[in-house]
Amino acid sequence: MSLPSPVTLVRRAGVRGGGVGDYRRAAGAAVLALAALSWSAAPGAAQRHVQRASLPIAEGGADHAAAARTVSEFDLFRFVWIADPQISPDGSQIVFVRETTDSARTGYETSLWIVPTDGHAPPRPFTSGPRDGSPRWSPDGKRVAFTRAEQMNGSRQPSQIYVIGMDGGEARAVTRMPHGAGTPVWSPDGRTIAFTASSGAEPQDTSAQTDSARARTAAAADSIAQARHTSDVRVISRAVYRFNGAGYLDPTRHTHIYTVAVPGAGEPPATAAQITSGRYDEDDVQWSRDGSRLYFTSTRVDEPYYAPSDNDLYAVSARGGDIERVASIDGSIGAFSVSLDGKRIAFVGALTGEPERSHSQSDLFVVDAAGGTPRNLTAAYDYDIGGGLAGDQHAPRGGTSDDPLWTRDGRAILVRAAVQGRTNLQRVDAGSGAVTAVTTGDQEVVGYTADAGAARLVALVSTPTMIGDLFVLPISGARGATMSRVTNVNDSLFSQLTLTAPEELWYTSFDGRRIQGWIQKPPGFDPSHTYPVILEIHGGPHAAYGYTFYHEIQWMAAKGYVVLYVNPRGSTSYGQEFGNIIQYHYPGDDYKDLMIGVDTLVARGYVDAKRLGVTGGSGGGLLTNWVVTQTHRFAAAVSQRSIADWGGFWFTADFSLFTPSWFRAAPWEDPKDYAARSPITYVGNVTTPLMLIVGDADYRTPAADGGEQMFRALKYLHKPTVMVRFPRESHELSRSGEPWHRVERLQHIVGWFDKYLMGAKTTAYDVVE
Repeated sequence: MSLPSPVTLVRRAGVRGGGVGDYRRAAGAAVLALAALSWSAAPGAAQRHVQRASLPIAEGGADHAAAARTVSEFDLFRFVWIADPQISPDGSQIVFVRETTDSARTGYETSLWIVPTDGHAPPRPFTSGPRDGSPRWSPDGKRVAFTRAEQMNGSRQPSQIYVIGMDGGEARAVTRMPHGAGTPVWSPDGRTIAFTASSGAEPQDTSAQTDSARARTAAAADSIAQARHTSDVRVISRAVYRFNGAGYLDPTRHTHIYTVAVPGAGEPPATAAQITSGRYDEDDVQWSRDGSRLYFTSTRVDEPYYAPSDNDLYAVSARGGDIERVASIDGSIGAFSVSLDGKRIAFVGALTGEPERSHSQSDLFVVDAAGGTPRNLTAAYDYDIGGGLAGDQHAPRGGTSDDPLWTRDGRAILVRAAVQGRTNLQRVDAGSGAVTAVTTGDQEVVGYTADAGAARLVALVSTPTMIGDLFVLPISGARGATMSRVTNVNDSLFSQLTLTAPEELWYTSFDGRRIQGWIQKPPGFDPSHTYPVILEIHGGPHAAYGYTFYHEIQWMAAKGYVVLYVNPRGSTSYGQEFGNIIQYHYPGDDYKDLMIGVDTLVARGYVDAKRLGVTGGSGGGLLTNWVVTQTHRFAAAVSQRSIADWGGFWFTADFSLFTPSWFRAAPWEDPKDYAARSPITYVGNVTTPLMLIVGDADYRTPAADGGEQMFRALKYLHKPTVMVRFPRESHELSRSGEPWHRVERLQHIVGWFDKYLMGAKTTAYDVVE
């Protein structure tokens, strides 16, 4: 089956196609905190009964012995994603967001499902969807609040909060906010819900008064026209004025905290009370244990981009009033939670450091709920608290929770940490800061929540052969405690597929540093044969590959390629020094790490050194551009959502580079440094056929300073190149773009490699005469 494609293939230097689509405004105040090149079955189908399983997990849950075929790019249409699992207060049930592609394959649908924690029954639908999310249990476990975006007159309305009872019946609206409502947060007594929402006046409808008026003079006519006109002209005074995925920002709107009483049966929705106001945004709301206060994070600086990322933890009375600072560090504060006795708060924070670093590794802190000086519990633990892994199959629309979890006795806190390509739960002693593993294995713990008594938790877990399923674990468990599997949402599909785990690879780089990577081999791999190779380079650059599901890599292997993916210096999950070493040297020695990885693979004898390909997105796109300007060893390359000119990028990216994260000065102050690290400077060296993939609405790595530059330069030089443009797509194309676009992206990447590495006959990339 095929549909007409809006994707534009640009073969000629003088042709430009595609357009910029509309994007919903991003919620929350986290916009400015992202100032890095960081670039995370049908509803009625029956499921098999899920047997209890234990972790660590080496393979996916399906029985692959009887697999009939290899994975396809079109399997993305059949994937089922789990997001935001929430365990009930009594620990008996889990409600979660179940996400699928829609019937047209142009978007995603979400609904709430529920499953018992004992795994003795399959999940069942709880709401009808198709745009339900962010479920949260009431304290008594009798109701669930969630967000729903209705469709009205052919237009999607802003998300509102609804409540549905566990005894059945229809969900009832709780809010009617003009700009929508964020994730619901129940008060301890279950009578009130707190949430964040965007403030700002709505345009007034003047049609009635103008229809009743008759213009008798030209001046009156002009006055009426002016009253009916709403200007779309933007007057921009802030350096950060647009954001990837969100589009242009409205400086008159701010995210504030509201509360609303939960109506009883037959009662209409109550009017929400605005708790905070002003010119700053509030985010990540949580109640105090006694319900008297609301905690939140906020950056209360007018133009925060002039300094390193820095926000604080605040509190405000549940009735409103003055806010007070509870915790502050020299850096940013992220996920947090209040201890069960209400006396302390644990939070994940990243210290800026002096001098400012390119990468600041996160730690776990504790502070008294009444305020005080935070104490860093993990200063001696050199791994990423709260860290995750790069993958292309985290739920495209639904989020997940990963707040620190206090044990019942308050003596320890559970958090996830990224350690050498794995993400597992760790127990941190609240007194000494000693860290011990709670889960182990080749996996990524994507998110988790605990029951009201902190007796057990549910974790969303992904592996290289499992997109993401739910597991239950007793919080009191020791290292390697058994996790019981309660879902297997992709079993009906994965039982038909041949999916294999990658081979882990460690090697020594030029300066003695140990580098970790993985080799994904084709199904039915035969070491006596030789295979073409694709080197995959992750973005970030402060990110990490690891043991999580990666459809792109599995599919490339299914097409007959050996795929090498590596965590060069600059990657996370290997310590602060390893991550920050590329500051002011990016790209640079990370390129050497990658090439030595390729050399190590070639030395094994089962790959063809004349059929090497390289690809990567975002920071990996920058490095792909760099690779083909520094060496001729690759026979084909695909650069995705990339940077070609650092100087131009400094001016056009969605966040401002006023701070010295990567450069010591502005482009006009040190042009030689910008030019020395820009691939476009060396574009004349390129002989490798290069495909450039760009999104028309990508504000993180704008095409004008990435793919477009490389394409135009190579066309000028008469080098083999093509540009593939995706309309409406932001920087998140590969992770949450329109499903058809995600599939077509995969087809073009492998299509290019098939042409130059496999000798496939195709005219798809020829210049159209």
